[in-house]
Formats: sequence, structure tokens, C-alpha cells
Amino acid sequence: MNSRELLNLLRANSPCSRADLVRLSGLSAPTVSSTIELLEKRNLVEYLGPGTSNGGRRPDLLRFNSKYGCVAGVDIGGSNLRLVLADLDGTILGRWTADTSVLHTPAKVVDRIRDGIHELLRQQGLGWRQLLAVAAGAPGITNVKAGMVLSAPHLANWENVPLRALLGTRLRVPVVIDNDVNVAAIGERWNGAARGCDNFVFLAIGTGIGAGLFVRGELYHGADWAAGEVGYLQVPGTHVSTVLMDKPGALESLIGGHGIARAWQMACEKGRNGRLDPRLKPTEVFELAEAGNSAAMRILAESAKILANTISNICVLLNPSLVVLGGGIGTSECLFEKTRRILERNDFARPRLAISILGEDAQLYGVLRLALDEVEESLLSATK
Repeated sequence: MNSRELLNLLRANSPCSRADLVRLSGLSAPTVSSTIELLEKRNLVEYLGPGTSNGGRRPDLLRFNSKYGCVAGVDIGGSNLRLVLADLDGTILGRWTADTSVLHTPAKVVDRIRDGIHELLRQQGLGWRQLLAVAAGAPGITNVKAGMVLSAPHLANWENVPLRALLGTRLRVPVVIDNDVNVAAIGERWNGAARGCDNFVFLAIGTGIGAGLFVRGELYHGADWAAGEVGYLQVPGTHVSTVLMDKPGALESLIGGHGIARAWQMACEKGRNGRLDPRLKPTEVFELAEAGNSAAMRILAESAKILANTISNICVLLNPSLVVLGGGIGTSECLFEKTRRILERNDFARPRLAISILGEDAQLYGVLRLALDEVEESLLSATK
């Protein structure tokens, strides 16, 4: 516990002296000195030389050695693979992307991940031994403890995939995995719109719909790792259906990407204006609504009503102080504003609503945070 506290203080206050650490931590001077010596043996502390004197002996300045190693984060999407490399302060060193639409098996995706990490290390002049941990987010129900992706409806051939074991075997480093929306919530809490918030919901709306739930400062996974699978919610406006792991849910079918696109296509077929493009993306439909198109305005209004119902249902169960909207559709300003106005009618179950600050990077920051936590745990265990 002392090592973790001092390591975090060094990260936040570098450069600083032993006396600074005593003051900031409340620990005794001997405890600070002995703990710093342990961290120094692991090359986690750098000496910068003497600092400025305040009348007495010039203090030795210390800082956390963020260059001791690096971590990699992986965001596995339905058609794209995104990788990011960072030092131990979380500073991003490089990014890499690849098309995964032609990779039809998890094993091939894992091979591509290894290729990407190797390329990122090469670009930074780093060796494989300096890679200390990897974390990955997958778009589906994920058993974090077993390292297993149970179901990913938007990925072909992704059921009961032992992703952590596959990555560990190919990469030979510690690996952590979680659901992609969960890691986005972690990213928003670390560096985004939910920074420091203990009770909030990150609601991602894109092709699919999912939620990352923070309760009392902890990410909540549920008894069977399916907490936050709100795409299966049956709120007013959705059709009643059986919940099936390999099929998109009732809510997704209406305000997920395919649902809004389908509603627009139907509106175009029924309308008399042949100049409308039935292939518009959901965000383009919303932009058309702002421009005054009546069919698009109806779709936007209905989407906002369903989204507000969804948020109200989540809030009467969890009572979060904040709901952050993310994903390509969730970050639409006009959808946000219409939804906010509907929620303001509630006497309660009306949390503060915010749009993701990190956008598409929320998942990347989340997996980096997971990887950094894994490194911290392993390094501090080695100092005991």
C-alpha cells in the first residue's frame, strides 16, 4: 500500500523530494526512504540531482521513471482494429490501425494485433522486452475473470473466444480484457467527461448499444458479466422479443445504427420526394432534421424519446449522478439536446447529461488504463 501511494504521488507531483513525499503522504520519513529504495531497485524512480534550497541542505529531486517500459491497448471493432502504445505515465507514443473485415477468425485477429504491436515498438525504437502489459476491449459480453469473450453479435465467429489466452500465447506478456463499452467508461473516468465521478453511466450508441456502469467508484460487471447490455432493453417503442446472445437487442433495432438507417429507408420509400438519398448515415439523417426535413425530424424526435425512456429506466434502478453519451450516434448534438429536454420533465431520474469528451479515443484510453493498472500491480508485487 505504501509503494502504491508513493508511486502515484510521484506520478502526480514529479519532480519532488523525499520531504515532499513525507508531507503529501503523511508517512514517516524512514518509511518513505525505505519504500523509495525498493522502487529504485525496480528502476521506477529517477534521481534528477539537487533542487533549490529553502535555507538548508538542497534536497535530492526524484521523479517517476515513465520510460521504464510501455503498455499497449487494443480496440477490436467490427471492421477496424485500433492499437495504441503508451509509456507508464499513459502518454501516447504511437497509434496503428488495420482493417479486420477480411479477418474471419479470432486467431487471425490476434495475429494482426501482434503485427501491429511489433510495428509500434519498431517505430519507437523499443524492444519487445519493454512491453509490460496489453489490454484489449471486445464488442460483446466478456467474462473478465476467465478472459473469455462469450458473445459478440457484431463479429463473425466470436462466441466463447478465449481472447486473453490467445493474446497471452502470442504476445508473451500479461493481458487484460473487457467489454469495449466498459473500457470506454474507464477511459472517460480517467481522462474524460466523468473524471473522478464515482456513480455514472457511459452509454454508447453506434451500430450497437451498450452501457458501462460505475457504482461507488467500481465498474459493475454483474453476476454473469452481462451488466450494461442495454441494447436488449424493451422500453416503450420497442417490440417485445426474447433475449438472444447472438442477435441484436430490441433497443438496438430501433435507435442503433441499423435501426435508424432502416427507419430512414422506409421514410424515403413512403415519401414523394425522390431527391432524398435512402443511404444516409444516422448522423446525416439528424443533420437533415436540423435543416427542417419533416421525415428526418420525425425520426430524430422518436429516437430522442426512446433514448430518454432508456436513460430514465437506467436511472430509476441505479440513480447515477451523470450519464455520458458516446458512440457515433450518441455524440450527436441534436439528439443530445432533444433527449435532455425530455429528461428535464422528470421530477427525478434526471441525471446530469454530457457528451463524451474523448469520442472514439474513449476505448483507447480505457484499455491503456487497464494495462497500466496491470503493470502497477505486477511491479509493486515485485517490490514486496
